[in-house]
Amino acid sequence: MNWDRIEGNWKQLKGNVKEQWGKITDDEFDMIAGKRDQLAGRIQESYGISKDEAERQIADWEERQKF
Repeated sequence: MNWDRIEGNWKQLKGNVKEQWGKITDDEFDMIAGKRDQLAGRIQESYGISKDEAERQIADWEERQKF
């Protein structure tokens, strides 16, 4: 899936993203606003993982999305 489509549909996808990364707050999701780099940073911070691991998790999540 193209990340531009994710960014454009962020409001619809936010619930799905929240299921995956529940430690991130609603306010943080609103601030992320579909920006991949900001999502990766929040995942790193919230879960105490490396940037590479956060990027891997996002890529895995992205592959599972169907539009």
